[in-house]
Amino acid sequence: MAHTPDTSSGAESPSTAVNGPKSDKRRNKSRDSSKKRLHDNGDDKNPATGGPNGAQVMRERRSSISKPARDFRDKPEPTPKKKRKISTVDTLKEEAVVEEAAEASTRSPSPVIDFDGLSRPSVGTRARLEEDEAQRELRLAKMKGAVRTLLECIGEDPDREGLLATPERYAKAMLYFTKGYQENVRDIVNGAIFQEGHNEMVIVKDIEVFSMCEHHLVPFTGKMHIGYIPANAVIGISKLPRIAEMFARRLQIQERLTKEVANAVMEVLQPQGVAVVMESSHLCMVMRGVQKTSSTTITSCVLGCFERKEKTRNEFLSLIGVNRG
Repeated sequence: MAHTPDTSSGAESPSTAVNGPKSDKRRNKSRDSSKKRLHDNGDDKNPATGGPNGAQVMRERRSSISKPARDFRDKPEPTPKKKRKISTVDTLKEEAVVEEAAEASTRSPSPVIDFDGLSRPSVGTRARLEEDEAQRELRLAKMKGAVRTLLECIGEDPDREGLLATPERYAKAMLYFTKGYQENVRDIVNGAIFQEGHNEMVIVKDIEVFSMCEHHLVPFTGKMHIGYIPANAVIGISKLPRIAEMFARRLQIQERLTKEVANAVMEVLQPQGVAVVMESSHLCMVMRGVQKTSSTTITSCVLGCFERKEKTRNEFLSLIGVNRG
């Protein structure tokens, strides 16, 4: 009868019998090398469970794989957190004081009408407006001396008969050309605003305008067309040319002149909308430079309903004759 080997008695298994002692040596050598690696890393424990050092090594290894190695100086600066603005009672009071002061100093953010009504006053406007007779004579004498110097610099003889009174004449003329600095919109309007319940377009066209180019101190002349749609209140029609004249009697450029007239009418009348168009010829490009005598410059400024509604704007342009063809 055949005998069956008992595996439970500690006898060698078939695999052991086949592989022999060399297989056992390889397994022991593998276990020794694993222990040595763990010992070099500072921990003899199983890396699966891992001690704190082992876990740290593993975290650093994962981090180095997910992020490239970088110089610490190349790291981007952290984004600063925005601070929330907390409106306290004191802050609100301070803001109210600032707003009141701003409203007291100007009625318009442009500002079109200044607190004293001088309408965009320049640095010396106040001094010129409030000077007495002696100061006025001193100002005129300084201007006469400047004109005499100009005549000398261009090679003329200021003492010859035709030029003897030229410095004084030119100084007085320049003061007249710039008299708009001393005028204000409130005095020009003079309360001529009437509640008529009218809400249709009002236009004053072909207003002759003469102004001085601030770049070359030579004139530019042309025509201005002013239109507005009332919100019940209308203004005396003569006031529109007077407002245009006030702003024109300054050192100007056409673009700013057009805008200032529109903003002034909008400010004093508060209509539904204002439109201003100006056509002019500039002597600074007729007598010098490109010398184009037939060229015309057109500028416009539309506010309120004229800006919002194309139909209203086109009606205005058609009535003043600009929207030709």
